[in-house]
Amino acid sequence: MTNRDEFFMKRAIHLAEKGMDSNAGGPFGCVIVKDDEIVAEGFNQVTSTNDPTAHAEVVAIRNACRKLGSFQLDDCVIYTSCEPCPMCFGAIYWARPKMVYFACDKKDAAKINFDDQFIYDELDKEFENRDITFVRLLRKDALPVFNKWAEKENKTKY
Repeated sequence: MTNRDEFFMKRAIHLAEKGMDSNAGGPFGCVIVKDDEIVAEGFNQVTSTNDPTAHAEVVAIRNACRKLGSFQLDDCVIYTSCEPCPMCFGAIYWARPKMVYFACDKKDAAKINFDDQFIYDELDKEFENRDITFVRLLRKDALPVFNKWAEKENKTKY
């Protein structure tokens, strides 16, 4: 860890407070860095945009990908004010940065009523036992599209 890492993390923490103070959403901020330069930033905007996916990390990832013209964050480092929730964790893995720094952890978040344990628990359940009803429908109609993708020559792999 370097002074630069601390600088970027302090920026993420500042964004968390800025978003919270402006009533954009919860106290979460994120900075994405490439080659020691900030590529994109974000803070939680869930309540101000009525978008449950507008978490700080997702906002920052969208901004960074748009700016970089890529759906991957190759050679990027993410600094986030809190350990990512399950959704952001998935988004980070899909974006493929090289590293993630976080300040608070999921236990700290749970103490202020941002507890994602129920999602981790739901993931371990069979779909018929989840709290939200999941019903498989028209799989046989959907499989040909998957098969077409598998055979598609000019696809962009990710």
